Amino acid sequence: MTWLRPLKPRPEAAMRLICFTHAGGSITAYRDWPDLLPDSVELYGVQLPGRADRFNEPMPGDVETLVGSVVEEMLPLLDRRFALFGHSMGAMVAYETTRALEARGADPERLFASGCAAPHEPRRRREISSYDDERFMAELVKLGGTDLQILAHPAMREVIFPYVRGDFRLVESYRHRPGPALRTPISVIVGDSDPVVSQAQAKAWETRTLSDFSLTVLPGGHFYLQPRRAEVIAEVVRRLGAGLRGR
Repeated sequence: MTWLRPLKPRPEAAMRLICFTHAGGSITAYRDWPDLLPDSVELYGVQLPGRADRFNEPMPGDVETLVGSVVEEMLPLLDRRFALFGHSMGAMVAYETTRALEARGADPERLFASGCAAPHEPRRRREISSYDDERFMAELVKLGGTDLQILAHPAMREVIFPYVRGDFRLVESYRHRPGPALRTPISVIVGDSDPVVSQAQAKAWETRTLSDFSLTVLPGGHFYLQPRRAEVIAEVVRRLGAGLRGR
């Protein structure tokens, strides 16, 4: 598979969890998750172009094109129960993927949206992707979650910045298309001191589902889920059902 990678294959798993990463991230963001999940859950990471083994591939120019590619590759995996999890940009992409899957008649168990304002919420538009390297790095520092020791080396910035800018351009060009709310339940998780997502913006996700909604606030900033990984996974398992807890 090009887009979807099982981080720890579990052919007997009853549930698949499809995880979408933040801008500038890769599937390594979820590398520790399988060992914290029950054996009944098989985790797939969505590997975007421009990084890791897809370094020489161009990033799609818009979210719709990206989602179309992901959905086509997901279709053979829908023979089991499945849910989607996305953080920041990944939550936006996971939401649009859920919309596309529902349009094809699929029914995800739940969408987990982490560290992301509701897609229809008005937001201040900034062309961060066009900032010079110094200002761009300053924005990454504000968000956290970036290994600043790596970015201190000009050679590494030359490698990393192009695909991170590409991810930000994707976010900046995104416009929510009006449409019916999801049939899929939504669970939102956010850090209590996130500098870019308020709790009100997080709660606004409630209007994007006709089904169950939950909002969980954990200590931390935009990348609260790194130190709070175990709590995030516990919330995911709890929302997916008691039958998944046994190892």
